[in-house]
Amino acid sequence: MNFAKGARTRIKICGLTRDADVDAVVAAGADAVGFVLYPASPRAVSAERAAALASRLPPFVIPVLLFVNQAPAAVRAALDSVPGSMAQFHGDESPADCVESTGHGAHRFLRAARIPLGAAGAGFDLVKYASDFSHAQAILLDAHVDGYGGGGKAFDWSLLPTAVDAHLVLSGGLTPANVADGIRQLRPRCKSLAVDVSSGVEMSKGIKDAGKICDFIAAVRAADLAPL
Repeated sequence: MNFAKGARTRIKICGLTRDADVDAVVAAGADAVGFVLYPASPRAVSAERAAALASRLPPFVIPVLLFVNQAPAAVRAALDSVPGSMAQFHGDESPADCVESTGHGAHRFLRAARIPLGAAGAGFDLVKYASDFSHAQAILLDAHVDGYGGGGKAFDWSLLPTAVDAHLVLSGGLTPANVADGIRQLRPRCKSLAVDVSSGVEMSKGIKDAGKICDFIAAVRAADLAPL
């Protein structure tokens, strides 16, 4: 599963709440944008607001709607209201819950894996988790903290398995300064690698910094060209 130099890492910027930030992410060259439909989050938006923000996206930039333990009917309604969207599940959803909530294949989805911080991360069976959620488009790796979401924390990437038969999305505590190291460590271990950032490109919660977004994307592109 070793990737050649120049393999393109896909980039998602999550937690967008403002028109200007959507425009900045698109201009910087991100592949996907994330809207948080979890009311307890400081970055939460309604399904209606997510649809309005997503309407600013050009072709080939994917809107991703983040859910935490929401009823399947509510998930499907939100996804149906945002053309071309996919789901991202961050709660306690089972494989069957994810499939039902996305209309049994009508929408693609990502499943977040909550990796324990510190040495405990070695005990997380990512290979089994990826197998259990084999219907997911990719497994998103985030830090396990109180509540839901990574809280801007990075887990120990070196403790993950050396080979995972899945597409992975690295998240949790990423910044322009450390994303290249994450790519270097994770890219050889999986089918393909993407990265997902929220707090690492913010001025404050839910308010993105256009300069940090550009720096983050530049760091990813440089990492893609570096030898493994």
